[in-house]
Amino acid sequence: MATGRDGCIAPGSSHGLFVHETRLISTLRYWIDGVAPSPNVLSNVDADSFLGYYIIAAPGVDLGEPDHGSGMMPPESRQPLEMRISRFTGDGLHEDVDFTNYARGTTRFTFEIEIETDCSDIADLSRKVEIDRTIEIGWSRAPVFEGNRARFEIELEPKGTWHLGIDFVPSIDGCQLSVVGSQGIGAPTTDNREPTTLFTTREPPLAACVRDTLEQAKRDLASLRLPDLDSKDGWTMAAGLPIYLALYGRDTLTAGWQAAILGPEMMRGALDVLARYQGKVTDDWRDEQPGRMLHEAHTGPLSKLDINPRGRSYGSNTTSALYPFILAELWHWTGDADAVRPYVDNALAALEWLDRERKQEGLYTYQTHSKDGVKHQGWKDSPDAIVYPDGTPVEPPIATCEEQGFTFIAKVHFAETLLSLGRADEAKRLFDEALALRDRFNEAFWMEDEGWYALALDANFQQVRSIASNAVHCVATGIARDEHVPRIAERVFRDDLFSGWGVRTLSNLHPSYNPYSYHLGSIWPVEHGTFAMGFMRYGLREAAERIAKAQFEAAALFDFHRLPELFSGHHRDEKTPFPAIYPNANSPQAWSASTTFSLLESLLGLYPYAPFHLLLVDPHLPNWLPEITLKDIRVGSATVSLRFEGDTYEVLEKKGKLHVIRQPMPWSLTATWGERLRGFLTSLVK
Repeated sequence: MATGRDGCIAPGSSHGLFVHETRLISTLRYWIDGVAPSPNVLSNVDADSFLGYYIIAAPGVDLGEPDHGSGMMPPESRQPLEMRISRFTGDGLHEDVDFTNYARGTTRFTFEIEIETDCSDIADLSRKVEIDRTIEIGWSRAPVFEGNRARFEIELEPKGTWHLGIDFVPSIDGCQLSVVGSQGIGAPTTDNREPTTLFTTREPPLAACVRDTLEQAKRDLASLRLPDLDSKDGWTMAAGLPIYLALYGRDTLTAGWQAAILGPEMMRGALDVLARYQGKVTDDWRDEQPGRMLHEAHTGPLSKLDINPRGRSYGSNTTSALYPFILAELWHWTGDADAVRPYVDNALAALEWLDRERKQEGLYTYQTHSKDGVKHQGWKDSPDAIVYPDGTPVEPPIATCEEQGFTFIAKVHFAETLLSLGRADEAKRLFDEALALRDRFNEAFWMEDEGWYALALDANFQQVRSIASNAVHCVATGIARDEHVPRIAERVFRDDLFSGWGVRTLSNLHPSYNPYSYHLGSIWPVEHGTFAMGFMRYGLREAAERIAKAQFEAAALFDFHRLPELFSGHHRDEKTPFPAIYPNANSPQAWSASTTFSLLESLLGLYPYAPFHLLLVDPHLPNWLPEITLKDIRVGSATVSLRFEGDTYEVLEKKGKLHVIRQPMPWSLTATWGERLRGFLTSLVK
């Protein structure tokens, strides 16, 4: 069977279903209310099987309010109707058509399958041959026929499904053939005629994928560079292609930090350009206030004409919390006080903005002041991202759990940096504030019965008890109490959250779950590098390894071993051997590229502390990545090349002063954390 790239057989093409070198089907197309559904992703699974995802906006379902914030959510993502085509070939063809309504309302539509038969030779498809070769078509449901179209009227409630099976049974020279030889996607093969020779290599296939994924990520980050925003010692990048070709504050900070193993230039560039854009006045149209860090800056016509506020918009809490944290990371990677000092006041101003404008009852909330602003200003910024357990939207002001964690880790790490720069009083104040925030957070957000942190607190400071990926950021940032972390590490791998390729943004048991959504069930690679680093720092190596493996296995499925911005939350099993893609996903995406380096660092237990000329390592490589060599890692003014194998490492070459020491990163906090860390590092050097 040969089809076009849409999985269909178009009339007049050279495609078709061929049996004994005879084309028996020359047209096979699908129509929903007279419109061809858009293919999302499709591929052969084995030589005899095929799987295709097609989605449209569910007919008749209200799409809701337009997204005035990002303006990038396509209708088929907000209220999707999925059509899944599964094919199995033998001497004939069996096709399964499955509809699932992931929209929040009931959908009604007419589904038609257009089929034309043929009898032409594969060597000359323009000639019809008079020969006893035909094909019969059997239906598991009785259609209504109109010409060459079989029609079905379908009504589906939310989460409703509809199935159709079709058998294409060839008859060749009076002999009717069997339909299929396969039992379907993922079925075990018992045919003893199949080849049994095995081919092995010292380098496991996934290890090669890891190497290729890292190299592609490095190229992608360089290709996204915005040269007009270069600084003296740094550069920054666009968030992604083709849609996000612009400066996004939190994206550039995140990508620079996660990919710091490539060098500090991306962090330097992001810190510099965002200092230039830092809020100076109160401007509700742009959600700007003094000290607030930029969310995004665009140069398109609508932005230039001020028709929308996106020429310079400040609609994010995350950027202001990340800025001081990334400045601390620059200190850890470079130990360069002259590089850090110019941005200290910018970082303090960003934290002061959070405390002044966003702190309520000891926690950090968000709410837009712009009539065209971003509704949700936490990590998940789509207009439907925050929902109650019954699916009802949560209206701002809202305090999300991960934003508390981002502010916490910013104050902890930046306090340690200030202490190193001789600003002890400010350091102590920030650290004390961080500890108070940690206590208040755990009191307000922990759900003992769920073993999980609430997604958010609503305007009445009541828990939004939806199970979402946000809670795992609370492990990564250290705001979670130590005794809660093992329960979170266990809970995150249950089937409702962990798809097999990654952690869903929302549990698939939630009524709002939608595998094609932006933040209600899809999978974002950027989260996983952070998750893996968090689990590693708590000594949960198996959890970190499982997160890393899933993401590298997902990367192996995509073109160029490149992780896209996000992909669907479909469960991984024998019958669903690859996920679908969010329709407007950027690829490449800066922080999807950078997350691959954090995944690797979690397996190596790698963490720099350049002020003490230290590089901490604690490798535990899995059998799917038995060894890896990293060349020319820069820590401070030194460079080092390392080879890791299993749980061992070897220094291949070193230039400059640097101590490479096997030691897990200290993570649990105490009231004297800053002094404890400095004492710990001093003892290692001695």
